[in-house]
Amino acid sequence: MKKLLIVVMACYGLNARSQTNESKNYVHLYSDSTVYAQKIRLRPDFAGSWILRVDSRRIPVQQVKFFNNEDGFFANTKKLNFFGESSFSERIIEGKINLYQQVVYDPIQYDRDYYRFRDRTRQTVDTRMFYNKGLSDLKKVNYPNLVADMADNSKSLDMLEAYRRSRSTAVAMYVGAGAAFIASAVTLFSGSGLKQNGTTFGNMPKYETKSSTVSFLLLGIGSGLSLGGYLIQSNGSRNIERAVEAYNN
Repeated sequence: MKKLLIVVMACYGLNARSQTNESKNYVHLYSDSTVYAQKIRLRPDFAGSWILRVDSRRIPVQQVKFFNNEDGFFANTKKLNFFGESSFSERIIEGKINLYQQVVYDPIQYDRDYYRFRDRTRQTVDTRMFYNKGLSDLKKVNYPNLVADMADNSKSLDMLEAYRRSRSTAVAMYVGAGAAFIASAVTLFSGSGLKQNGTTFGNMPKYETKSSTVSFLLLGIGSGLSLGGYLIQSNGSRNIERAVEAYNN
């Protein structure tokens, strides 16, 4: 009985310690080490480069994979940036799959020794975002990546397939819109000028302006296809978020 009590207390201690650590401010580095702190601040140094102040310690942002503070949980996207420059995305959905949206750090000091991210309004989920599982590297939100990582959830796969179909339809409509715009421009310029329409008194030729009806009709068709493609794409992108939510349930 005494041994059982010791085991239970040990398990409780481990669980409590784990919960405490999860609630703390911490920095997870690319070296897979984690640094806990009372206060974590992202701020510019004297040269204007961003650094992470972890209590009294300064950590270059290039070494930081994730950090968690009172503002939220943020991931470094440098491996997915073209020039490998460090920038951060905020986690907006947490679960088996975490979803992140890009945020911009405001260089203007908000309060004493405190800078914050600008415009953290929740955005509609789209392919500009990132995701990961646990503390693994971030991946770009796109159809091939998500299908591979959600292969064990049929409901999520159905929603991703709906997204793929809507994206294909939107692309076809954008292509049609582009063709209509080009045709409109060609008919407008080729049909501009004057055309002869009979003669006047004295057998002089009579001219009138050529009609631009066809050009404007094609322009209207192109605009309609472009708007339709945008609406279909926007509505289809919501299936990405639905797929993530279904996977996390």
